[in-house]
Amino acid sequence: MSELFSYSFMLRALVAAVLVGLLCSTLSFFVVLKKLSFLGAGISHTALGGIAIGLVCGLNPVLTGSIFAVGAAVSTGYLSRIGKVSEDTIIGVFYAFGMALGIALISTFKGYYPELFSLLFGNILAVSNQDLWLITIVSGVILLTLLLFFKELLAICFDEEMALAGGLPVNLIYMGLLAAIGLAIMISVQLVGVVLVAALIVVPGATGFRLSSNYRGMLMLTLFTGLLGSVGGLLLSYYFPIPPGAAIVLLMTALFILAMITRPILNSRRKDSELSENV
Repeated sequence: MSELFSYSFMLRALVAAVLVGLLCSTLSFFVVLKKLSFLGAGISHTALGGIAIGLVCGLNPVLTGSIFAVGAAVSTGYLSRIGKVSEDTIIGVFYAFGMALGIALISTFKGYYPELFSLLFGNILAVSNQDLWLITIVSGVILLTLLLFFKELLAICFDEEMALAGGLPVNLIYMGLLAAIGLAIMISVQLVGVVLVAALIVVPGATGFRLSSNYRGMLMLTLFTGLLGSVGGLLLSYYFPIPPGAAIVLLMTALFILAMITRPILNSRRKDSELSENV
């Protein structure tokens, strides 16, 4: 194990995995509670259009992709609230538009673009010091914001009408959450790529929700799943011929399947314990 982290690129990859795992699993907690799972998948694929624009125009594709992702997320929230169209319908339109635009622009490329391949499928081992600083700053800002507004976000997730009656700026907080999801998705693409990044936003929260009946337990299990999946997937990719992004998503999915299998067993044991106490 010590030999593994004697390489600087592995150390950078490990730090990136921990940061992104912590960030995405924290957001996943709110995404699952607020039932925004499809939004995560939609934003990640919509961002392909922004990434392609950056590559064609010679700009930073992560920057243009971030603008595209945040714009799609906030627009989805805004349009769903001023109109009578559901969020799923709007993000479905953006999903198709972003993918179509990305494919159209990518088809005009001539030659091989390794940067595009990394953004599509992820390449955590290629994370540079500059990338790591960007991930650290964005993760720190988002996590601090989530911590400061944790109670407000929780209130919106459980009962938006009650939160509004209590004087909370529901729309502003909700838009901020959507923007945070868009940013988190774009700084996570180097780990698993645009194709798989939605899993980081959905699977940890789904696993925690399956195993816990209260929000504290769900949050702890969500964070555990995100960190174990990110770091464990990185380690698996070192010892086995599996791309890191795929290994991370496969491990997280395995944890979710384990949670699906374990929950009925735990419920059964809990009922047996309650019956024995009553007797």
